[in-house]
Amino acid sequence: MAKMTEKSLNEAFAGESQAHMRYLNFAQAAEKEGFPNIGKLFKAIAFAEQVHASNHLKTLDGVGKTEENLQAAIEGETFETDEMYPAYDAIAKLQGQSEAQKSIHYALEAEKIHANMYKDAKNAVEGGKDIAIDSVYICSVCGYTTLDAAPEKCPVCSASQDKFIKF
Repeated sequence: MAKMTEKSLNEAFAGESQAHMRYLNFAQAAEKEGFPNIGKLFKAIAFAEQVHASNHLKTLDGVGKTEENLQAAIEGETFETDEMYPAYDAIAKLQGQSEAQKSIHYALEAEKIHANMYKDAKNAVEGGKDIAIDSVYICSVCGYTTLDAAPEKCPVCSASQDKFIKF
């Protein structure tokens, strides 16, 4: 692919991905404020943005076989835990931004777990098998991730068990 086109599609993928998440958060806010139809509109258009992002990623050959996708996920999560979030935390600390530090801490702790889960999954795929899990539980406050059962209290943010979402 031509370099300028590739760069453009990567930037479009990033922008559409951000719009998708932004609109989902806008939908939650609208619903909390008593505007369910505006929430619905935000959710619908968020899905359209996801379609755009997915099309761009496919065009960039960004989706491979499961083993390749797992390796890319491991590399992404490892970059976040080893480089990105420690640097962002240092900046937030230097600037006295405690809420940013908390958000960064939550993400960092979850990303460590995600990297290990992806490594386990990749090992299974390399052996020609799927992973053996019943459910995945995500803390809706901090993103802490665990398999098969939610803890009574989140070990990262202390949220109660009812704050976990089951997948």
